[in-house]
Amino acid sequence: MVLTDIGFFLLASAGLVLFGALLVRSILRIAQFLRLSEFVVAFLVLAIATSLPELFVGIQSALAGEPSLSLGNVIGSNIADLALIGGIVIILARGVKITEKLLRRDAWMMVLIAVIPLVLMVLGDGLSRFDGVILLACYAGYLTWLYLERRDDQMMENHVGRWEVVADVLLFVAGAFALYYSADAVVKYGSMIAIELELPHILIGLIFVALGTSLPELVIGTRSTILKHPQLAIGDLVGAVIVNSLLVLGVTAVITPITANLLLFFTSAAFLIFLVVLFAVMASRGRGLSWEEGIVLILFYVLFLVIELNVKEFFT
Repeated sequence: MVLTDIGFFLLASAGLVLFGALLVRSILRIAQFLRLSEFVVAFLVLAIATSLPELFVGIQSALAGEPSLSLGNVIGSNIADLALIGGIVIILARGVKITEKLLRRDAWMMVLIAVIPLVLMVLGDGLSRFDGVILLACYAGYLTWLYLERRDDQMMENHVGRWEVVADVLLFVAGAFALYYSADAVVKYGSMIAIELELPHILIGLIFVALGTSLPELVIGTRSTILKHPQLAIGDLVGAVIVNSLLVLGVTAVITPITANLLLFFTSAAFLIFLVVLFAVMASRGRGLSWEEGIVLILFYVLFLVIELNVKEFFT
């Protein structure tokens, strides 16, 4: 029974990756047709697109009464994005030179934003619906600040025809529905695995669901690096952490207040805070991110996995 549920869980996770990639492609072509700025596409549209799996998992977990799965997914995805995927991108690029000053500043903005839901979680012993409204308000404020900062950026060239963009809109709608049902299956079978193996739901979200929902960032990161645009990949990762921390958790908490196992929450939160500060320090230096630092990030993720998988022994 457990093996069957794991098989369905992996199949649903593959659906998240496939339909997430379809949505990313459609959104990018729509953004190109609308001639949005390159910065908005890289740091806003792309970050939201690659975070759609986390958003749909958050909505489904809230509707299923398991919001701690979404909390674990967001924390785990943020750690996987910066440590595992960031490390892979940096190594593939043999180092990433951060020439964009605002990207270095956004890295520190990411630190502040990633800490906000953790602080609210500690102060209120969970995330209430009001906390969710606060997170969504912070996200709206961030979008406003982003627009005012970068409204004069260079616009993308439009190589997409009118009928082509109509097809992309239809693909986006179809992909969104498919992603929704894939997320529903991930939550359903992830919860069943947690019950059968007597694991906390937050642990399933921290590791297994997080790895699945972070695969779109891996695809975008590796493709951007191969095309000699590693800064685009780093910008996407920073943006994804911001979207996960504010939009995804905000929507989830508004639907259903979030509570979680405190020990697993505090250990994973400590890892996340240390990681975002470490990543911001690395990114804000003039010499950029070296391939040696990419290896350090990947080793950090391995350490995270080892500790989180062993923390569950406290509950058996």
